[in-house]
Amino acid sequence: MKKLYIPPTLALFLLSPAIGELLSGSSPPLEFFNPFAFFFMASLYGSGAIIVRELKIRWKKDFRALLLLGAAYGILEEGLMVKSFFDPQWVDLGILGAFGRWAEVNWVWAEMLTIYHAVFSITIPIALVELCYPDRKDERWAGKRLFTSLTVLISAVTVIGFLFLTPYRPPPVQYALAVVAMSLFIYAAYKLPRKEKTKTKGKVGDAKILFFLGVTGSSTFFMLFWAGSAFIDSPIIIMLLGLALILGLQKIYSRYDWSSPSFVLSRFAAVAGALSFMVCLAFILEFQYTGMSLVGIATMVGLWLLRRRIRRTG
Repeated sequence: MKKLYIPPTLALFLLSPAIGELLSGSSPPLEFFNPFAFFFMASLYGSGAIIVRELKIRWKKDFRALLLLGAAYGILEEGLMVKSFFDPQWVDLGILGAFGRWAEVNWVWAEMLTIYHAVFSITIPIALVELCYPDRKDERWAGKRLFTSLTVLISAVTVIGFLFLTPYRPPPVQYALAVVAMSLFIYAAYKLPRKEKTKTKGKVGDAKILFFLGVTGSSTFFMLFWAGSAFIDSPIIIMLLGLALILGLQKIYSRYDWSSPSFVLSRFAAVAGALSFMVCLAFILEFQYTGMSLVGIATMVGLWLLRRRIRRTG
């Protein structure tokens, strides 16, 4: 019996919203699996992840380009489409609708969501799908026609979301600055040194250490932005700590040769560690949203199967 083959583009198209929205609890199962909502989220997240990876491959960049382009995606979604960077009444804001708000911008929230989407909505799904398709990790997955179609699709979804998700309209100057910021992240990714010219130290790294770094980094990130205001009465300090955290982790990770074949299990460990906080959170969210524990279990099983496959083939 012939095995069902799932193209990596389709896998990424589905995995990005599954992590970014479903696993995080932003869109619990009953909402996520609504056909209209699912298509909308997949068109946004999935298109964004495929476009980001395609640009990274075409431009011959390393994982830093994923983070920079992922940050641009975060601005597109949260700033330009849903407008949560500016809307003080956005449903998920909580205390961050007031804490860190200045000049009609939710600054702490904006930084948090930019980092979140760069890491969890874009970089991690791409890393996982590339681990599932090791023989194609350096190939283009989207031809010119598909790339153009996805660009049109994400643009259309952005316009629809802007017009119809909420009646709020952001201040023009701040909105324009968000467009500029998004453009600067894309330009910065483009200007990174090409992958073949990037010097690596050839470090492979211990999988247990990288798993611990992933757990520590993601846990610190979420606790800082979710609970930091209860202990630190300064939005600027929280934003600086958040920036220091992401830059510090990037500096540590850049010491390793992520393209080395012997680094595959360590690369998986880093990703699994980063997702572990959200997996644990899924079980807690079961008390609020039915089905979240199943999402957590499914994620654990999926990661376990991927790890077993890596160990068998590695």
